[in-house]
Amino acid sequence: MDALARGTYHARSMPGRLDTPELRSYKPARRWLTAAALGVLVSGTAWGEILDGVQLPDRTTKVGERRYRVPQDWENTMKYFKTAYPSAQFPRRTIVNQPGVKAIHLANPDGHGGWVGLNIYEANDEVRVYVVPPDGTAGKPAKKPSPAAPKKK
Repeated sequence: MDALARGTYHARSMPGRLDTPELRSYKPARRWLTAAALGVLVSGTAWGEILDGVQLPDRTTKVGERRYRVPQDWENTMKYFKTAYPSAQFPRRTIVNQPGVKAIHLANPDGHGGWVGLNIYEANDEVRVYVVPPDGTAGKPAKKPSPAAPKKK
């Protein structure tokens, strides 16, 4: 004999509708969907490190004063800088374009961030960036104080 024949089957033990909007399992699904959509939108933006006031690609290493080595190749580095610094606001000009050497200057006309430009160059299969400082702070060596003249008696 089954539960229905014995009379122990109760209709209220089973919900009337299985897909009611009041169930809690549907609310987190909407949140996950929103978070996933936001993640897709954000993934199109350039991410990187801020060094010397400049946004540089991740895993960039410092090799000297205001000089950095970028781990990507030339094409990916240029793609990154086109995303991080659009051409409309940051004009570019070619410095060198010879076999084995490529270089461009990316200008910062507003001067925000404490730099006036970036020199991005590739030589010997290595991409580097030099941060051009504002005028007057161009990494000049500090003057050594001149030796004091002996006092006359």
